[in-house]
Amino acid sequence: MSMIEETSILLKLLIAHFLTDFVLQPTHWITDRKTKKWRSGKLYYHALVTAAVAYVLTGLWNLWWLPIYVFTTHFLIDLWKSYRPAKISYFLIDQLLHLITIVVLWLIIVDRWGATGVLLSRLYSDPKVLVVSAAYIFITWPMGIMVGLATERWREEAGANAEGLARAGMWIGFFERFLILTFILIDQYTAVGLLIAAKSILRFNDKEGNTQKKTEYVLIGTLMSFAISVLLGWIISTVLQAT
Repeated sequence: MSMIEETSILLKLLIAHFLTDFVLQPTHWITDRKTKKWRSGKLYYHALVTAAVAYVLTGLWNLWWLPIYVFTTHFLIDLWKSYRPAKISYFLIDQLLHLITIVVLWLIIVDRWGATGVLLSRLYSDPKVLVVSAAYIFITWPMGIMVGLATERWREEAGANAEGLARAGMWIGFFERFLILTFILIDQYTAVGLLIAAKSILRFNDKEGNTQKKTEYVLIGTLMSFAISVLLGWIISTVLQAT
């Protein structure tokens, strides 16, 4: 089996999942599953449709166990989710579990367990991968806490309204630092400038409840976050080029 054929199988399995989980699953099926749990007939229908679509799209008719695998894993994951509240965290866990079962199925089909193990071992011991991983981990909560502590004085001076802003600002800061580091590592400095410009435009357009102290507090946190992210990205990029 060629690399193109192997990749095609993985893509077909992913397409089957996205089609059946988001396009071919009516809302009342989801509601029925959440209400009746394992007694929901729609839960069984959904798992059956998912298995059938995966079997048909891949066209691997000799693998009679493929639809059984898809039906069982999809049923168990959706059953678990039916006992959980409708939160983004459980949605992401649900989709991650589905993707893991799909990748495992693909590895079984193409018999790539040995090669996958070697690849993961190399990635785990590759200094470049470890450096980049450490950088992305640092710019999330560690750096967010650091910026929060550094701007605590101004947050208090900005007033009570800044507390709500700080919660949203934590996630805004997380995504903007992630984008900045990514842009630096792929050598797209222009995109960093566009991101800064977009952030500035949004702040100037936000007139409701916009006091001078609040604006200055947000500006300090933003510039600090941007500066550290750019500096970190430049350092990591330099290290990668030197190794």
